[in-house]
Amino acid sequence: MMQVVIENVSKSFGSRRVLDDVSLTIDAGQTVALVGPSGAGKSTLLRSINGLNSFDRGQIRVGEYTLLPNRSHHACPGARQVRRLFGMIFQDFQLFPHLTALENVMEAPRSVLKLSRGDARQRGLALLARVGLADRAAAYPLELSGGQKQRVAIARALAMEPRGLLCDEITSALDPELKSEVLVVLEALKRDGLTLIVVTHEMGFARRAADRVVMLADGRVIEDGPPAQVLDHPRMPRTQQFLSQMLI
Repeated sequence: MMQVVIENVSKSFGSRRVLDDVSLTIDAGQTVALVGPSGAGKSTLLRSINGLNSFDRGQIRVGEYTLLPNRSHHACPGARQVRRLFGMIFQDFQLFPHLTALENVMEAPRSVLKLSRGDARQRGLALLARVGLADRAAAYPLELSGGQKQRVAIARALAMEPRGLLCDEITSALDPELKSEVLVVLEALKRDGLTLIVVTHEMGFARRAADRVVMLADGRVIEDGPPAQVLDHPRMPRTQQFLSQMLI
C-alpha cells in the first residue's frame, strides 16, 4: 500500500519558517483537504511532497521512495519516481499555449513514457472524455474557459497513470460555476480510488469529498480529523477563527 509519510519536516525561507516540524501520514486512496490561512505553508508542503521544494529537516516517504532534507529536485534520487506516483496540478494550469488540448495531454506520455503517437492519442482522447472534454480535443488553451483548462491539466496529469494527485488551489482563480465543474471531476477521481491531497478554500468540497481535513497555521498542523469534526466542532481557537471567516 502506497502511503505518504511526512516526518518532522521543517522549511525556512530566510528567517521565516514556513513549515515547522510537520508530521502527517496519508493512506492510499484517501482524500485529504489541506486548509488554513494564506502563508500557512500549505503549498510549500504540497511542493515538498512532490520534490519540487527542498526542505531543511525531516523526511518524506512516498511509497518506497524517500525524500531527504536539503536536496533539490535535481539532486534527490527519489524525486523523479515520486512525480511518477503523484501528478501535480497548479492554480495557473501551465498548459502549453501552442498545443491543442489533446496535444497537451499526449506530450508527457510521448516524451517520458515513449508511447507511440497512436497510443498516446488513444490515451489522451480517453482522458479528455473522462474529464468531460471529448468535444474540445482540437481546441487551443486560448479557446478554453478557465474550468476547461483546469480539466485539461487534470487529464494531462492522469496521462502518466499516477497513483494520486496533488492539487494546489486549482479552483481559486475560477468563477463559481467553473469551480463546480472541476470539483465534480475530483470527486469522480476519488471514487476511482486515487489518493488526492488538495490545498483548498472550498469548504463545501472539503466537507463533501474529503476523508480528512488538515488545518495548517504558521507552518504547523494544528488540527486533523474528519470533516464533521474539524469543520463543525474545531478544537483549536485558531481553527475556529479561520472558519468563522470562511463560507462553509
